[in-house]
Amino acid sequence: LHSTERSCLLRELHRFESIAIAQEKLEVAPPSPGQLRHVFFHNALPFVGFGFLDNAIMIAAGTQIELSIGVVLGISTMAGKYCWIPNCFFFFSSSLAGYVEALASRLGLSIPDLTPKQADMWQTRLSAHLGKAIGVTIGCILGMFPLLFFGDEEEKLEEKN
Repeated sequence: LHSTERSCLLRELHRFESIAIAQEKLEVAPPSPGQLRHVFFHNALPFVGFGFLDNAIMIAAGTQIELSIGVVLGISTMAGKYCWIPNCFFFFSSSLAGYVEALASRLGLSIPDLTPKQADMWQTRLSAHLGKAIGVTIGCILGMFPLLFFGDEEEKLEEKN
């Protein structure tokens, strides 16, 4: 940077620092219930998508592994569904989390308008964690839909025997 650019940058940094110091001295009100709801939904919706994808992929992959590799290796149902192979599919569904968040932002899910102090308050963190927990729970329940299709296959196999 040239000397004029450095002095301009230094001046702006000092101005920004003085504003930050002034804001530190101000008492910030806790987030309103509306802001907390916004934080809750902002965190819940992507986790609904993640829980849905994770559970649906794990159920489908675990069942197929149990029916193919599990039969060949003679492993139990629990080992077939929860061994390292389905966990590789868990990694795949985890990598989709960024895409789920990008989709949520495209659908108009905006970031809550909070100050840094408000974002660090216990109420905001609690709302965010509850949103994530409830979102992933709802997503996992919705992601159990592959189980609707597996019951028919088992009934057909029982009828043949």
